[in-house]
Order: sequence, then structure tokens, then C-alpha cells
Amino acid sequence: MNFSLYPPTVLFALLLAAFVAGLARGFSGFGAALIFVPLASAVVGPRMAGPILLVIDIVASFPLIPDAFGKADKQAVGLMSMGAVVAVPLGVMALMHFDPLATRWGISLTAIGFLLLLLSGWRYRSKPVAATTFGIGVIAGFFSGAAQLGGPPVVTYWLGGQHKAAHVRANIVIYFAISSIFSAVSYWWAELLGLQVFALAIMTGPVYGFGLYLGARSFGYAREDVFRRICFALIAISAIVSLPLWDSLKI
Repeated sequence: MNFSLYPPTVLFALLLAAFVAGLARGFSGFGAALIFVPLASAVVGPRMAGPILLVIDIVASFPLIPDAFGKADKQAVGLMSMGAVVAVPLGVMALMHFDPLATRWGISLTAIGFLLLLLSGWRYRSKPVAATTFGIGVIAGFFSGAAQLGGPPVVTYWLGGQHKAAHVRANIVIYFAISSIFSAVSYWWAELLGLQVFALAIMTGPVYGFGLYLGARSFGYAREDVFRRICFALIAISAIVSLPLWDSLKI
């Protein structure tokens, strides 16, 4: 684990991004990728940021799977996962072949776009049909493969349906458990899961987990809408700060 490849400021920025991302996910249930990936891409590059978050998130979400499996709508999750099978490799190919600077612009602007979607309050209100569920899986799978940003399309789609909140949460947990396997296989095939990724994941994982724990514990001390506004603000700050526009100002 050769951390000497990165200056202390880079490692500190990565740890800070992991902590804030975990804090946001802990108290709001979303936002980790929208915070971590833009910031991490700015310091270690987009080809490292997504794989690092993938490794961290697989470990962090594993305890949630047994309970969620019994509550999830397995048919809907299966259809969406089939869409992800098609699109995750395409997202990984985009990550591999696009210029890193252009990819960073794309990640930051995509994060801002997804934030605006979440802020708008728009939800998919129509009755879910197989073709739409599969299509959302394709969209989410592409963004997961390219930058682990597949959450907002899935959350926006399922929150607008007729399922109870517990079932929606279970669907999301199981879908991302499955899509993470596709992402891991695709990243491995593309040789993006190197030793440095695992080294940085081991370093940032405990900090991410600590943020997750604090966020979850903090949830009971204020209204949910207040926490969501804080999370939206953190996403906006991370997306703006990570824009390549500011590179010449960074030390």
C-alpha cells in the first residue's frame, strides 16, 4: 500500500470527502456518490474515484441485504438489474476512453443535474411498467459504470410509485447490491481495481463508516427536511468545488 504516491493534502482531501459522503448518506439515505465522486475525481482522478467508492459501499451496505431481500419487489428489481447488465459495461468503457479532464467535467455537471432533479421534487407518478423499469436500469447502470452515480434515477423512479417506504428502501438496497457486482466485474475486466484502489479504499473506508454512523445517529435530532437541505447543500458545494474550472487556483 504505497500512499507516498500522493501528497498529504490529497490524502486529507480524500478522507474529508469520504467522511462528508458517509455523513450525508447516514442522515439522509442518499448523496454519498454525488459528494464523494466529484471531490475524489478532483484529487485522484475519475478512474480511481468510482472504483474506490464501489469497494467502500459494497462493504458498508452488506449488512443491509438480508433484511431487504425479504421486503423487495424481486420482479421489479430483476428487471432493473437486467437493464444495468446491459449498460454498466458501457459506462465503464466511457470511463476508460474519455479524456480524464472531460470526464471530471461530466461528473461534476451530472452531479449538479441530478441535484436539480432531486430539488425539483419531481417523481415518476405513472404506474410502473416493465419497459420503463428496464429503461431506468439502463440509465442507472450507465452512470454507475461511469462514476457510481446511478442512485438518483433509481430513487426518483421508485419514490414516485405505489410501494411503501420500507419496500422502496429494500428495492434500492437489493438493486445496488446486484448492480455493484456488475460494476465490480466490469472494473476488474477493465483493470481498474488495482492495489492502489484497494489501499485507498482501506484507508477511507473506516472514515466513511464513521461518517455513516454519525449521520445515522444525528438523524433523530432534527427534522428530516432540515437534514435533506443540508445534504443538498453538501452535494452542491462538492460539485462546484470539484469543477476543473478551479484547478489553477488549487495548491
